[in-house]
Amino acid sequence: MIQAIWHNTVIAQTSIFETVEGNRYFPAGSLNMQYFQPSATHSTCPWKGVASYYHVVVDGQTNMDAAWFYPAPKTAAANIANHVAFWRGVQVVEVPEA
Repeated sequence: MIQAIWHNTVIAQTSIFETVEGNRYFPAGSLNMQYFQPSATHSTCPWKGVASYYHVVVDGQTNMDAAWFYPAPKTAAANIANHVAFWRGVQVVEVPEA
């Protein structure tokens, strides 16, 4: 199992994930959405497509654009449709399953 943690708070957790370019992509349903706010930021990857972002908000602290996803990934990245990855200080850690 892996967890995404920011400010000592688990913001996402899953046993099933995709790894692309060293980033672990969590299924969208594994996010605790109370910690996510939509962002207006977008970026483009030549082979994955246009990415959208979320701000991560924990205990009144905001980590701008700390999570990203591809709402309509290109065919080469179809495996990360409906998945979210993290950066900017969000720790992705492996935890043993109980």
